[in-house]
Order: sequence, then structure tokens, then C-alpha cells
Amino acid sequence: MNANPAATSRDHTVARRVALVGLGNVGRAVAKILCERNDGLLRLTHICNRNFEQKKQRWAAELSIPSDVIWTDDLHKILVSDADIVVELIGGLTPAEELVRGALNGGMSVVTANKQLIARHGPDLLALASATGCQLEYGASVAGGVPVLPALRTGLCGDRLHGIAGILNGTCNYILSRIETARIPFSEALEEAQARGYAEADASEDLDGGDARAKLSILALAGLQVRVAPEDIRARTIRPVDAVDFDYAAELGCTIRQISRADLKADTLFAEVGPSLVPTDSPFGRVQRNLNLVLTSGKYGGDMAFLGAGAGGDPTAVAVVSDLMAVAESFAAGPRPRRALQFASPEVSCDFETPWYLRLVVKDQPGIIAGLASILSTHKLNIDAVLQKPGFDKGNLPFVITLEPCRDSQLHPALQEMSALPFALRPTLALPILR
Repeated sequence: MNANPAATSRDHTVARRVALVGLGNVGRAVAKILCERNDGLLRLTHICNRNFEQKKQRWAAELSIPSDVIWTDDLHKILVSDADIVVELIGGLTPAEELVRGALNGGMSVVTANKQLIARHGPDLLALASATGCQLEYGASVAGGVPVLPALRTGLCGDRLHGIAGILNGTCNYILSRIETARIPFSEALEEAQARGYAEADASEDLDGGDARAKLSILALAGLQVRVAPEDIRARTIRPVDAVDFDYAAELGCTIRQISRADLKADTLFAEVGPSLVPTDSPFGRVQRNLNLVLTSGKYGGDMAFLGAGAGGDPTAVAVVSDLMAVAESFAAGPRPRRALQFASPEVSCDFETPWYLRLVVKDQPGIIAGLASILSTHKLNIDAVLQKPGFDKGNLPFVITLEPCRDSQLHPALQEMSALPFALRPTLALPILR
């Protein structure tokens, strides 16, 4: 039985009471949208935030928040309130997980934009929501205002999806597209992204793939119906990518983007996040600056694409309010059926088979190509092409080898041997070429 009496009321004429937890950029945009709405479907009744008195003084008038809204910094007051829906926008795992579990156990539905929470505890929380007859909606946790998760959970649920790939991190896409268009060093592109507010002072979570792999875990949950921990997905950093790589990529008709991809084949989920070469005229190659793109592949429906702003207060708030509307409208349908949710737990592998781009930086001397070819031959790797642009310092010479398709597991030991050669000045940069 629902602990919250309001959750048993299914009168569609009654506006659903919304408790908003977190009044940051997204929270303020959500509050503004809710307070400007006049359709009688949703009503903001509670706001919870640290230092709420200061927040109230600063934002109440600007956001047109009604005077009867209850402000607090106590999460427990939200859990014992008469709210129908709790909006969790505080992020992180603690105390967000406790709040969401408490709300669901108390008969309240939950809307969240918390990618880390859903990536790590999504299956369990969805099972709890089903068991308590509530809803857990998380459409804003991936790609901000791009409605890819609602599409995966409803619009494409009749298909049998087997592949998902995307540009999921706007910070990385901004940096890489700036290096591409301006041919500036990676460090300069990062500084520019930080100055514009696209990247944090410590951008490791973005640059090293942690953010994108959490989002890929959620997409796999919603679209492929599989449970995969973010830590089980390999993430490769974009830090070694520099302007010279775009010069060589252009020679191959390609550019470079951080791509997250997951392919479900039998009982194995092939998944990884990292910089990759993509054709310049492909959907991924055309995505610039901080936009997001998700492509899905299905057995019956074929390929679908979702493009738009992946971050920012307003686009993410639109996704949150859309989830709120879906929950509010469901109240008119009566009690939700309780059913056991089934998510497969496949083996996770990064052993994709693709062509490869290898960029080396060496001190020029005779026998370099012969030495590299010997290592590649030993590991049964076939060279497709060797590219060397003129005009570089012979003491710090970049050049590129492309390989015919091979598995990651074949390539990795060869890379270790190549990077240990006496003429190698840096570890070999290896990027998959996605066609």
C-alpha cells in the first residue's frame, strides 16, 4: 500500500503536487517552467535546497514562485510531505539514492536527471518503482533536451534494438570540433572550453570518458534491456588527440569525434567510449560544437537518429518537465500494473573488429618502417597505408599507419611493442576507424 495518500488519488482534474529538490541551473529552469504553466496538470509545492533562505531571497520573485510554496533544506520533510512527484536534481549518489528510494517507498513517483544514479542503480530503482506502483522517469539523464530515452522506452520499444552509438559529451565534441576547424592544440581548445563554461576546471570526467560511459550504460539499459556497470565499459581519453591527427584524418576523408558505442551480439555486449575516426560526411562527422547525437539500430525499424543540445539548463529542464507531464497524465489511468522487470547481464567486451589509425611520433632514422612492419606481421596485422606529411622536424616526426580490420585484442600487444622501440618518442595513438 502506498504510504502517501495523495498517490492513491487518480482524479485527473487535480494538479499533481511537485517537490523540487535542487535549485541549480536546471532546477531554476524547471521551477520557472512549472510556475509559468497554466494547464492545471502540475503545481510546484515544495523546494528543497541547501541555504534555501538565500536561494528564496534571490530567486523567488524572478522565477515567479508562488508564496505558498514550502521551502526547506530538510530532505526528510520532502519524504513526509503530500507531494505526488519528487524531482531529484541534486546529482551524485549521496544523498540522491536515499532520497529516490525513500520517495518510491513512500508512494511518490520520481523524475531525475541524475546519470550517475541511473547508470549504477537504475535496474534496482526501476524494480522498486514497479513494486510500489510508482513511476521513475529519467529522460533528462542522457543528452539533455534530446528526447532519446523516452523514444527508446516507448517509441522504439516495439523494435528489437541491437546497436546504439552516440556523441554523448558536449564538452569533448566542442574541443574536438574546435581543434578540427581552427587547427589549434588540444590544450588551447580545452582552455577555450573552460572559458566558455563548457568544461569544468577539472574536466577529467569529460575528457577521459567517464561521463559518456555512464550515459552509454543508461542507453543500453533503456534500449538494449541489458544491465552494464559504467566501470565495465572501457573509456579511452581524448587528451592525446591533436591538430596533426585532423590533418591525417582529412587525408582519409574522416574527422575525429568521441564516440560511445554498444553492440549486442548473442550473449556479449561490445561497448566502449573513446575518440574515433568517422567519415566527414557521416552524421557523426557533421556534428559540431557541443551538440549531441544518438543513432540506434533495430532489427525491424532500421536506423534512427536523435540530434540536439545535450546540456544546459533550459534544454534539460524541458526533458524534466516532459517527464513530469508523463507521470501526471498517467494518474488518470489508474493504478500501474506491478510486474517484474527483466534485464540481461551479458558479458561485456571492448574487442571490436575495425580498421585502425595509428599515429606515431619518432626520431627519424633508417629502418623505422621495417621494424614496425615486423611487429605488425608477427601479430598478423595487415598494413593498409602509410601516410607521412612533409615539413615536420625529423627529430620529432609524426606519421600514420592505417591497418586493415582487426580485433582490439590483436592490436594491443603490438602497440606495447611498438611504443617500446628506441626511436619511438611517444606511445602510439590508436584510434578505430568507423565506417
